[in-house]
Amino acid sequence: MTLEAAVWPSKRLRFLTRRTPSQEQRQLLAKASQVPFLPMEAIGEQGELDLSAVRELQDVYSGYTQFFEGDVVVAKITPCFENGKGALIHGTVGGVGFGTTELHVLTPNEQLDGRFLYYVTASAPFRKLGEAAMTGAAGQKRVSEEFVRDYRTLVPPLPRQRAIADFLDHETARIDSLVAEKKLMLGLLSEKRRTIIARAVTRGLDPHVPLRDSGIPWLGEIPAHWETRRVAWLLRERDERGDPNLPLLEVSISSGVMVREFSDARIESTAADFNSYKIARQGDIVFNKMRMWQGAVGVAPQDGLVSPDYVVASPTGPLITQYAGLLFRTDTFSAECARRSHGIVWDRLRLYWEGFRDIELPLPSPEEQHEITAFVAEESGKLTALQLATERSIALLLERRAALIAAAVTGQIPVKPEA
Repeated sequence: MTLEAAVWPSKRLRFLTRRTPSQEQRQLLAKASQVPFLPMEAIGEQGELDLSAVRELQDVYSGYTQFFEGDVVVAKITPCFENGKGALIHGTVGGVGFGTTELHVLTPNEQLDGRFLYYVTASAPFRKLGEAAMTGAAGQKRVSEEFVRDYRTLVPPLPRQRAIADFLDHETARIDSLVAEKKLMLGLLSEKRRTIIARAVTRGLDPHVPLRDSGIPWLGEIPAHWETRRVAWLLRERDERGDPNLPLLEVSISSGVMVREFSDARIESTAADFNSYKIARQGDIVFNKMRMWQGAVGVAPQDGLVSPDYVVASPTGPLITQYAGLLFRTDTFSAECARRSHGIVWDRLRLYWEGFRDIELPLPSPEEQHEITAFVAEESGKLTALQLATERSIALLLERRAALIAAAVTGQIPVKPEA
């Protein structure tokens, strides 16, 4: 702490904020007919705010959280609170808005600058103490209003508060820009991985190989020496049941098939009778009927049980399932699955075995399939290493950001107002 900060008074937020609207704010509310609405997903973890949603005042006046221009909002529920969701309200049309009930609202009084208050609530000490004070059932824990109102913070003079806020605005914007660039890099790495896989499984590894029209609309041109076959010639549906001792497997859009991990922190809902669960053998193809069009498919890493609503298919011919697992997760194949799926609404489409088995697939030789999977594994390993390094650098930047905020609002960094 700097020498000057040592004499700053320390006060609870209850003495630095107001609980009732001012006369001016009540007038703004009286004039409003439509107001911005703030759901939790419109609040970022670094103070971002999206007030573009608008609702009729009469629809939100009762049962939602009211806020005004210049207020600070803090998420109260887990994990939003721990993740840093909160913001300074700015840019409202009409000066008033409403949002989710899972928000605490702080209205700074004449002793407190709103931006400085936001940084206090975004600081690591506030978040860590709040997390420790949470109450409620697992998955529904909340930070109480009493904790927020009783939180004690240093109160520099207003000019110093504004100088600290200016400093943090500048420094956090610089860090956020670097983080955004690195997140863009992560997106480019993911896109490169998808491109490498899609080209390898549909065109092979030789860029100079002669091509021919496959005659399959979703596939296009393939190497001239490759064959094509319907799924029904290469895979058969497996519908074995009745081995409750096997581990549970699940299909993830992002990661394929994996062993399901149970958490002691939440109540798991599973069927009491595992005899209804399907058996997937190691190397089988497994997909979620409702999410196949989004890429929810993969290769079973071991014997296990899967949901009765999944499809399990085992190889019967020259198709290597590791190659098939890569092919089935490409964007073009997912689009073909969507075309063959059934359902009234888009997000409830289902692909049944009867539709899946009629899809025509490219079929390289088994040797070439092995070469393709080995190549993809090697290239994916390189990209994964770059991805992990980028993610680590993002984590370090965010740690730096958090430390900077905590140091500034507690007077550990000498920040002086401009003359």
